[in-house]
Amino acid sequence: MESKPAKQEEEYFRKLERDLIEKIRLRNQAESERKGLAEALGISDDGILASLQALGFNRDTVSLLHLVPLLQVAWIDGEVTRAEARKIFDAARLRGVIKGSPAYCLLEEWIGKRPPPEFFDKALHIIRDLLGLLPEDQRGGGVRGLVSCCTEIAAASGGLLGLGSRISGVEREALTRIALELEAGHAGAARGVVEEIYGGQAG
Repeated sequence: MESKPAKQEEEYFRKLERDLIEKIRLRNQAESERKGLAEALGISDDGILASLQALGFNRDTVSLLHLVPLLQVAWIDGEVTRAEARKIFDAARLRGVIKGSPAYCLLEEWIGKRPPPEFFDKALHIIRDLLGLLPEDQRGGGVRGLVSCCTEIAAASGGLLGLGSRISGVEREALTRIALELEAGHAGAARGVVEEIYGGQAG
């Protein structure tokens, strides 16, 4: 008959084996997901890929990354209006997000419940890093294009009967922060984007 200490020792090593197998499974799963992200984005930067995984993105949902700043602006006043949601879904469709897909369902979740502030901050940092991989002329165009889309979201439900500024002060502040973050290290370009926000686009 096997002694109690022997049984305990056997169970201990079995648990170690199970834990090791689970760690290997999770590592292989993470590597597979990272490879999927790399293929979806066409990049090989391990730091960016790891940050995307840490934020919960995978191959099926990474198409939503550049919509996060739009969502951030929409939530800035505490709720996402129907007009704002409609524009965000329109932008999602342009990025190939199909109704009923994992990305679409996740976007519905974000519109229904505001993600935490750190989610927006980290997503913006990742977008900045991705834009930093582009040639200078493409990077600048990418920043302006994204800020322009954010400006449209801010203006979607603003103004009373079409009178006055369509973008509130708090929305302007959010747009400015986004522009400055995306143009980190390029002060001149950042000032140019901010001037556009306070110029004709934001009026």
